[in-house]
Amino acid sequence: MKKRLTHTHKRIKHQINNKRTMRKLTFKTSILSLAALCGLTLTLGSCANEDIAQNGNGTDNDKNLTIFSTGEEPATRTSMESNGTFYWEAGDKIWVKDDNGAWQQSSNSPLGKTASFKFKVPGKFTKGNTYKVYYPGQNGNQNQVTISATQSQAEPSTTNHFSAAGDCGMADAAWSNTANGFAFTLNHKAAYLLFLPHTTNTILQGCYLTKVEVNSDNDITSTYTINPTTGELTGTGTGKQIVLTTVGSGTYANGFPLTNSTASAATNGAYVVIKPGTHILKIRYWLKDITTGIEGTVTKILSSNTYAPNKYYNITANLDVRNYDGDHYYMWDAQEQYWKGHEWSLGGSQPTLNGNSSSDYATNNSDSRYFNEDFTYGVENPATHTPCKDLPNVNEMVWYAQKGDPRGDLDELWTTMNHLYKGGMWIKKKAHISGFNANNAPNGTDWRIHGNGQSWYASNVLPSPAEANQYFYLPALGEYALGSLEQLGSVGYYWASSAFSSFTGSGFYLSFYGYSISVGNANRNYGMRVHAFE
Repeated sequence: MKKRLTHTHKRIKHQINNKRTMRKLTFKTSILSLAALCGLTLTLGSCANEDIAQNGNGTDNDKNLTIFSTGEEPATRTSMESNGTFYWEAGDKIWVKDDNGAWQQSSNSPLGKTASFKFKVPGKFTKGNTYKVYYPGQNGNQNQVTISATQSQAEPSTTNHFSAAGDCGMADAAWSNTANGFAFTLNHKAAYLLFLPHTTNTILQGCYLTKVEVNSDNDITSTYTINPTTGELTGTGTGKQIVLTTVGSGTYANGFPLTNSTASAATNGAYVVIKPGTHILKIRYWLKDITTGIEGTVTKILSSNTYAPNKYYNITANLDVRNYDGDHYYMWDAQEQYWKGHEWSLGGSQPTLNGNSSSDYATNNSDSRYFNEDFTYGVENPATHTPCKDLPNVNEMVWYAQKGDPRGDLDELWTTMNHLYKGGMWIKKKAHISGFNANNAPNGTDWRIHGNGQSWYASNVLPSPAEANQYFYLPALGEYALGSLEQLGSVGYYWASSAFSSFTGSGFYLSFYGYSISVGNANRNYGMRVHAFE
C-alpha cells in the first residue's frame, strides 16, 4: 500500500513537473515569437527610414522596379492635339540613369493614348535624389534623339506619328509619396509645325495634299543629344529637308483633301517635328489631281523665324499657283499677239490643249499679228515693236543660260487657259549674275552679229531657302507652230529682242527642256512667249 501510494505520488509529481516544463516552454516560445515580431518590426522600420525606393504594387515581377509617374499636366504627354495638348502613345518608353550610373529603360509602356502613365524602371534609386528622365522617342536611345527626315501622317489633325518622327523630352523626377514613386513633368525639346493649307482656286480644290516638304537653310533633322544641363539638342546635324507623307487609307487613300477655302485642321492639318532653332524655311506642298494624274508642288518661302522647343506653330498657306494667260504668245516682233481677236477667253478658236490647232493665225504682213520682216545681213537687227523690243537681247539670253545657274524644276505647278500643268526653270536674276553684259556674251562675242546656237546643262538641285530670292521662274509654256499648240508643259520658248543676223526671217530665242537650256534661232512666224526677265 505504501509502495502504491509512493508510485502514485511519483506519477502525480511527474505530471506536475511536466506542466511546469510546458509552462516554461510556452513562455520561452512566446518570448522568441515576440522577439521575432519585434525584429520584423525593426527591420520594416529600418527599410522605411532608408532612401531606397521600391515599387509598392506587391507583385513578385515588379518588386525590383521603381515607379516614375507622369502627372496630369498637358506638358507631360508626347502626342499633341491641335490646341497644343500632349498625350502619351502606345510604345512610349523613358530612360533614367540609376544610382550606379547605368542607363535603365522602362520595362512597360502605354497600350494606347493616355493622359498620364506610371512607368516601371529597373535599377537602384534613392528617395532623396532627383533623377533626369529622358524621353528620346521610339527611334531614340537613352539621351540620343533622331528627328526623322521622313515622317508620315495617315489622317488629318493627328500626331500619332510624333514618337516615330523624333518627338523628345527631358524632366527632373523627385520622390512623391502620392505617386509612391518618382514624379516628373516632361519638357519637350523638339519644335512642331502645324501646316494648314487652303485654297480658293477652283482648279486646285479638286486636288489632294500628298506630301509636305520642309526645306531649311540649316539643319532640322539628324541625330542629337539632349544636354542634361541646358536641355538643348546638341550635335552637328546635316539634314536640311523633312518630307511628311500625308497618304493614308480609306477616305485618305489619295491624301488629304484640299476642299477648304479657309484654314481647317480637321480637313488637312499636317504636323511636322523639327529641330528647334532659327530657320529660313521653304515649304513645297505636293498636290495631286487624281483625274489627270498630275502631281506637283506649290512653293512658299517663309522668312527667318526662331522655332522654340516645346512649342507648335500654325503655318497657314493660301495655296495658289502662278496663272499664265494665253495672250502673250507672239510671232517675233509682231505688233499684236498671236491670237488677237480669237482669244480662248473670249470664246475664240485659240487652241488650249496640246495638239489642237486653228487656222485663225496670221499668214502675211497685212496682219498686225505677223512678224517683223526687216533684215540686214551681218549687222544687229533689233526688235522695234512693243513688247518684243523690251525683251533681253541675245547676249543677255546667253548670260542667263550659261551663267545664270539655271535649275530645272519638273514639279512646280501652274495653270494656263484653265488647265493645270507643271515644270519650268529657275534662273538667277541679272543682278546676281557676275559680269552680266548686254553688249557681249560671256566669251566676249557679240551674238547679235556673230551668234548662232548653243546648249548648256541645268542643275536638278532647286535653289535653297536662303538663295531663293536670287532666282526667277519660267514655266514650260510651249509654242504655237502654224496654229497648233505644241509642247505645253514640256518645253519653254521665249523670244529675245534680237533677230538672227545671218539668215533672213529668223529670230533668237531661249528655250529649256528638263535639265537642258539653249539659246538658238528659229523662224519668226512661231508663236513664242514674250516675258519680262528679271
